[in-house]
Amino acid sequence: MSKLTKNQKSVAGKIEAGKAYTVDEAASLVKEITTTKFDASVDIDVRLGVDPRKANQMVRGVVSLPHGTGKQVRVLALCTPDKEAEAKEAGADFVGLDEYIEKIKGGWTDIDVIITMPSVMGKIGALGRVLGPRGLMPNPKSGTVTMEVGKAVAEVKQGKIDFKVDKSGIIHTSVGKVSFTPEQIAENVREFMATVIKLKPSSAKGTYVKSVYLSSTMSEGIKIDTKSIVEN
Repeated sequence: MSKLTKNQKSVAGKIEAGKAYTVDEAASLVKEITTTKFDASVDIDVRLGVDPRKANQMVRGVVSLPHGTGKQVRVLALCTPDKEAEAKEAGADFVGLDEYIEKIKGGWTDIDVIITMPSVMGKIGALGRVLGPRGLMPNPKSGTVTMEVGKAVAEVKQGKIDFKVDKSGIIHTSVGKVSFTPEQIAENVREFMATVIKLKPSSAKGTYVKSVYLSSTMSEGIKIDTKSIVEN
């Protein structure tokens, strides 16, 4: 059995085995058990009682976190010339159309989100093989295909995230940074969970929110009492 490191020893025992914590308790505890020297992400894992293989049980949505994610999100706005100034003013890191489509065809994907317009989706469709596997393909359901390019860019920059349940029935996403206050982390968690609950498919039977865990990069997971979030 490997020996515990000094950092591991310092946090050992802070999480009680089998205990489910309230959102506020978990938000404070995740800061206490994080020992990384960098500003780690705070992640949430939500196991849902759905079958993602059925189209009517797919859970996907967007949420604007009150305090953002703490990440620097690189946004590419693929738009027509008349929308370029709007995108730049809203904070887009890259703005253009044909030249960026060619760069992406060549393998460039040094971005986190792409915002585009319905009128140019025909050109972007050819990039599916590059963008699809990386989760970068714009989608009207996530608000990344819109005529309100500036508004969409601003929302993403301010902390709007797109999430969906994976094939195992789990949603995994980041809801902040360890440098956030416990109150900020808790508020982000509550806003995220409120959105997930609103998206409950009518065809989903039984317990919808099965489990919720909060963790930071490389930390142990903290089980959250689902009753402190929702009555199943």
